[in-house]
Amino acid sequence: MTLAFEVYAGAITASLLVSLCSFSGLFVLWIQPERLQRLIPYLVALAVGVLLGDAFIHLIPDAVARQGSVSTVCLMVLLGVVIFFVLEKVVRWRHDHDFDFTNHEKNAIRPMAKMNLVGDAVHNFVDGILIGGSFLVDPVIGATTTFAIIAHEIPQEIGDVGALIYGGFTPQKAVLYNFYGSLSVVLGAVFTLILSQIAESSLVFLLPIAAGGFIYIATTDMMPALHEHSTLRHVFGQTAILAIGIGFMQSIIVLEHFLLP
Repeated sequence: MTLAFEVYAGAITASLLVSLCSFSGLFVLWIQPERLQRLIPYLVALAVGVLLGDAFIHLIPDAVARQGSVSTVCLMVLLGVVIFFVLEKVVRWRHDHDFDFTNHEKNAIRPMAKMNLVGDAVHNFVDGILIGGSFLVDPVIGATTTFAIIAHEIPQEIGDVGALIYGGFTPQKAVLYNFYGSLSVVLGAVFTLILSQIAESSLVFLLPIAAGGFIYIATTDMMPALHEHSTLRHVFGQTAILAIGIGFMQSIIVLEHFLLP
């Protein structure tokens, strides 16, 4: 009974710690608006690098290891792309039909910002399943898994805040909504603790679908936004930041091999 309590308490505490990583972008609240405007395209570039790196370096290989069939995983990734394509169609349709002339801020929010929130929530839910499952195996493995997830969450959350601001949210709301989306980590952990077998088996589908969502959001929503700033300084700066985001995701692989058995 005591062991079960430790597992449940450890998993929920760990998932809450991961959720708090969403406040990594809190620094934007203290940056002057003019300087923040210059910084945002680079934060979006960081988000692109991290999303693509996470999809191709973490989520897809993990899905292949669990599924055992590369072709099946690729089909699921494509399904994820299609799902997010349809979802954005719905978001844009609602956006086009939402004429509230008394609320200009609401109408100013770009669909890319809403899609980023959805994609991040799905990814965080998957992280919650991984945390809950690892604590059920061994609390030590749970702790090391949580540390590895936190390491790759920090740059992603910073980039996400930048993407939300670029998408029309105020810095305050960007940080707050990003935190709301991160709470799905806790939902994923609780889901796993209650229905461990179902949760673990669902990763075979959720991992590649989340990867497809990340690829869709990064390439169709965020990259076109980067092309709105195409001076020579932006070309070199955004490319470097994008590469840093991918490189950081690759470095997490080394950390995971070191931490996890």
